Amino acid sequence: MERLTNDDVRSLAKEMGVKFVRLQFTDIFGVLKNVAITVEQLDKALEGELMFDGSSIEGFVRIEESDMYLRPDPSTFVVFPWKPRDGAVARLICDIYNSDGTPFIGDPRYVLKKATAEARELGFTMNVGPEAEFFLFHVDGEGRPTTITHDRAGYFDLTPVDLGENARRDMVLTLEQMGFEIEASHHEVAPGQHEIDFKYSDALDIADKVVTFKFVVRTIAQRHGLHASFMPKPIYGIAGSGMHLNQSLMHNGSNAFYNPDSPSQLSEVALNYIGGLMEHIGAITAVTNPTVNSFKRLVSGYEAPVYVAWSNRNRSPLIRVPAKRGMSTRIELRSPDPSCNPYLALAVCLKAGLDGIKRKIQPPPPCDRNIYEMTAAERRELGISSLPSSLEEALNELARDPVIAEALGPHVMERYMEAKRIEWDRYRVQVHPWEIEEYLTKY
Repeated sequence: MERLTNDDVRSLAKEMGVKFVRLQFTDIFGVLKNVAITVEQLDKALEGELMFDGSSIEGFVRIEESDMYLRPDPSTFVVFPWKPRDGAVARLICDIYNSDGTPFIGDPRYVLKKATAEARELGFTMNVGPEAEFFLFHVDGEGRPTTITHDRAGYFDLTPVDLGENARRDMVLTLEQMGFEIEASHHEVAPGQHEIDFKYSDALDIADKVVTFKFVVRTIAQRHGLHASFMPKPIYGIAGSGMHLNQSLMHNGSNAFYNPDSPSQLSEVALNYIGGLMEHIGAITAVTNPTVNSFKRLVSGYEAPVYVAWSNRNRSPLIRVPAKRGMSTRIELRSPDPSCNPYLALAVCLKAGLDGIKRKIQPPPPCDRNIYEMTAAERRELGISSLPSSLEEALNELARDPVIAEALGPHVMERYMEAKRIEWDRYRVQVHPWEIEEYLTKY
């Protein structure tokens, strides 16, 4: 990530003919918000003098506490390539501050910064490489999204079967123009499903990139007459969309997860990090899989993890350790999905891993068998538990976990739990089409 100063931003804005600037941030659910200004207001924005109404953002503050300030991070400055060069549009990602000049503890970016600061106190920097999947769907005659896929392709298929290749190519080119280093782009397992992987970086940069990535993908899809959806399980009977998180810790310029002298070449730090993730995974799931729909993906038969185990080899457990070692040593958490707020998701993962390191939590032995093919008795014998099966279960786990609650902070914890319990209750009392189909004529 290139480090820019306020003066760099001023110079680049002038050089690139910027006329409008979008000041971006997310609410606690990861929904991207922005305040648009003209370039004449850029100096005021860079000095942190622009105010907005925090009471209008879900999960922020009450109306009597509404005055909040946006402080742009100059290193996030980028010009949108799809906008006209004449009167260009740029963006800056912002931190949220209270009117008294203190950081707003309900700002998801602040929550992640707090977790990475704790890691730095222990001598670590977190690196993350996300693998975000999404669907491309047709829209109807009025421009509304459908769940009709644009192709019948499968994993790694090419044209003429993969009709979304042109859209995906434009997404890659646009992302590269915005500073992303794209490592892979391919069709995924399900019809209409795609994945674009970009290079790992530090946690804050990656969280910024994930929200930017989702925004760019949806924008470019729209320009191709398609709708891009990051909904975890939009269609019954086919694979859902995940966002695997490849994680590692750096210490004094070296990969802290690598130990060439251990049998697995994993360090105690790596094992303890895995132990921490596994101990807190129930509560983590409430953040990394934050919707009712998330749990329609976490079922057997569609490559998504269901069981709490780890492995150096197979892809059925929750945590996989890819084969590469040295500086590439990492663990892959396979349960998160792209509906999560990336700032909060990375914060709770890091917090859990650090708890494992501090308490020297040892994970159980790795499981190199295909867990999906085991019987329930075999899983019990090996001590393999399951992920929460619903949003309600996950929220109950979060309510019982002080470590993950501390990662979120009291403000986010309270507002998040309240909103998600309401979401669960709204879903719980609905009568769904399946029920009508199943019961209306039977009883």
